[in-house]
Amino acid sequence: MSDLVELQEKIERRVGEFDPQVELIALERPAAETLRLYIDHPEGVDLALCERVTNQLRDLLEAWSLEVSSPGADRPLTKPEHYRRYLGRQVRVRTSEPIDGRRNFTGTLTEADDEGVCVDAGGDAVRIPLAGIHRSNLIPEFGGGSA
Repeated sequence: MSDLVELQEKIERRVGEFDPQVELIALERPAAETLRLYIDHPEGVDLALCERVTNQLRDLLEAWSLEVSSPGADRPLTKPEHYRRYLGRQVRVRTSEPIDGRRNFTGTLTEADDEGVCVDAGGDAVRIPLAGIHRSNLIPEFGGGSA
């Protein structure tokens, strides 16, 4: 796992040098030879930006297949600042180890700091240390409109 963390830091640095406004949200390794990068930008993510990021990381194509995309509606939350940015939103958090006998928590993100987050599932608030989070993401909010 530390190899993936080191690789993420290297990619973040290189992407930041290329365009400081591009943020690497998450790096996943869905298959042995594949890296999936989720990026964000204040002006949004389009195909052209994904292509520019891929070209910036072209040397990685020797060892990996790269998939570069936007975070989507179910945006991954991976850093303390992500949690702080989305306070009040609905989230799903999965932990590495059980907390009070559970590993899955869905509810409103009510607190976030550099040590952990608090998720409130209808009055049942749970404090989750960041180090214990395996994966977390926003729950998409789809605005209802009249037909």
